Amino acid sequence: MTLEEIHEEIKKCRKCELYKTKTNYVPGEGNEKAKIVFVGEAPGREEDLQGRPFVGAAGQYLTKTLEKCGIKRSEVFITNILKCRPPNNRDPKPEEVEKCFPYLVKQLHEIKPDVIVCLGRHSAREILNFFGKKFKGISADRGKIFEAELDGKKVKIIPTYHPAAVLYKPQLKEYFEEDIRKVASFFKRKTLLDFIGE
Repeated sequence: MTLEEIHEEIKKCRKCELYKTKTNYVPGEGNEKAKIVFVGEAPGREEDLQGRPFVGAAGQYLTKTLEKCGIKRSEVFITNILKCRPPNNRDPKPEEVEKCFPYLVKQLHEIKPDVIVCLGRHSAREILNFFGKKFKGISADRGKIFEAELDGKKVKIIPTYHPAAVLYKPQLKEYFEEDIRKVASFFKRKTLLDFIGE
C-alpha cells in the first residue's frame, strides 16, 4: 500500500465522531522515503483549515528549528496520531487514538524511517507503548533514545516536547532545540553513509 493510498483511506474514515466536526482530514506530508518521521498528537485550528500538519505557530517554530539544525522540512515526514482535529483542541480520547493509530502504523511501515520523533506526551506515550517501551512522562523521557524494531529494521525513537508547549513555556526551548540537534546528528550521519556507501 502506497502512502497516497493510505492517505486516501484516511480521507474516507468514519471510525470515530471526529469526522463530523473536522474541516479537513490531515493525513501528513513530506518525503515518502524520509529517514525521520515527526509525530504530534492531533491537528490544530490552522492544520484543520489547511489539511496540512504543523502549519500554525508551533509548526513554523518546528520548521525554523529543523532548518537551524540543517534539516529541510521537505526531507522529513510530519504527521499526527489523530488525523482529525478534536473540537477546541481538546486532548485526544482513548477511543479516538485506538481507531486512528493503525493509520500511523501503516504510514511507518511504508516509510520505514530510521528515527521517529515523538512531539509531546500523547505521541510519546502511544508510540512507546506500541513498541513495548515504558513511558515515564515527557520530562523524564525527552531526549532519550529508545531502540525498537520495525519490519526487521532497527529504528530509534526520540521523545521531545511539543513545539506548542515550547512556545507556551519558553524555558523548554533549550531542551527542545538540544533534542532536535540530536535528531539532526543521526540524519546527517546516515545521509553521509548513504553518500559514501555503508
